[in-house]
Amino acid sequence: MTKTPGSLYGVMATAEMVTWTGLIIAMIARYGFGYDGQLFFVAGLSHGVIFIAYCITAVVVGMNQRWGFGIIVLAVIVAIPPYATVPFDRWLVAHNKLQGAWRLYATDDPRDAHPLDYTLRLGLRHPGWFFVVIVLGMAAVLSVLLLLGSPTEWGNR
Repeated sequence: MTKTPGSLYGVMATAEMVTWTGLIIAMIARYGFGYDGQLFFVAGLSHGVIFIAYCITAVVVGMNQRWGFGIIVLAVIVAIPPYATVPFDRWLVAHNKLQGAWRLYATDDPRDAHPLDYTLRLGLRHPGWFFVVIVLGMAAVLSVLLLLGSPTEWGNR
């Protein structure tokens, strides 16, 4: 686990941007130049994995930082348009939304009594198990998405 929620969020926002670049390059190669190799599948799959990981990261960091539901939802939505995570990351930094450490233990704050906060702290205190649960969840989501096929085909079956 990274040392701070802010550093993890920054890494994932950057990774999301990098995989967007790869996907855009693959789309140009495919639709602009007729390239039918594996580049599109690899770029699409890597972007899909990072997209899901970024969304999970946004939720975990948002819960840890107590952003509020609206900001967490916005953090997930900004992953959809290319490169939108970058200005959002800058906004979070400018508004001190990424400062602080991981909340591993309950405090006197009444919000710490909420079951979701307890579950988050439990996961953060046991990062190995938390990682395994997240990876299994991601694998399930990716399996369903791969069965559905390309997003351009979703409404055509």
